[in-house]
Amino acid sequence: MKNLNSDVICIICARGGSKGLVDKNLRVLEGQALVARAVKHAFESNSVGSVIVSTDSVQIADVAKKAGAEIPFLRPSEIANDLTTTEVTLQHALNEYEQLSGKKFSVGVFLTPTDIFRNPSWITQAIAKLRSNPELDSVFVGHPTHKNYWEQLETGEWVRLRDWMSSYSSRQIRKYIVREDTGLACASRAELWRQGRRIGDKVDIILNEDSFSSIDIHSIEDLKLAEAALRIRKAYEK
Repeated sequence: MKNLNSDVICIICARGGSKGLVDKNLRVLEGQALVARAVKHAFESNSVGSVIVSTDSVQIADVAKKAGAEIPFLRPSEIANDLTTTEVTLQHALNEYEQLSGKKFSVGVFLTPTDIFRNPSWITQAIAKLRSNPELDSVFVGHPTHKNYWEQLETGEWVRLRDWMSSYSSRQIRKYIVREDTGLACASRAELWRQGRRIGDKVDIILNEDSFSSIDIHSIEDLKLAEAALRIRKAYEK
């Protein structure tokens, strides 16, 4: 039977030279390396045809491969440094894999190993929304917040991000803004990635209320927070 999702590629970016938390993508939570957890989530969604890990590290590649991901190449060192953008990484991985495999993808899914509080169904939802609405460029997960935000102008003056934030009404009825969490799940037209863009301008957002999803592991403190959050979640699931 034909794989209905054979035109969907999931690319997980996992560089080896992390500084804030050395070898962060290989750190273990609940007996599984972070990069392996991301690969697992991709497969659990049952919505992607190919799962690729873009890495410059042989060790990360080995762990990802054992988890089921494809490692068709190691990322070149010139695009595996501290200033390399996610957009450049996705563009390179997609173009290289399409050239090697002879495949042409229509949808690209982006996940990061450091975002662990991911529901695999978000991946499925993002792809489905993209397929059902040809006007959309991207669909990603976002966390709604009722907090007020300020920005500093060139004059040094501080102003509210939105005028309506000056009204301090009840949280239950006031407006909210949404934090972009593409690392949890993001599906975009593959053509955007070929252009060096991660997300487009016409988007839909899957609202995620999970406060633990704000934990993005880039330091030892983040890792300890994630460990504690997992223990809390398990305790309340009993």
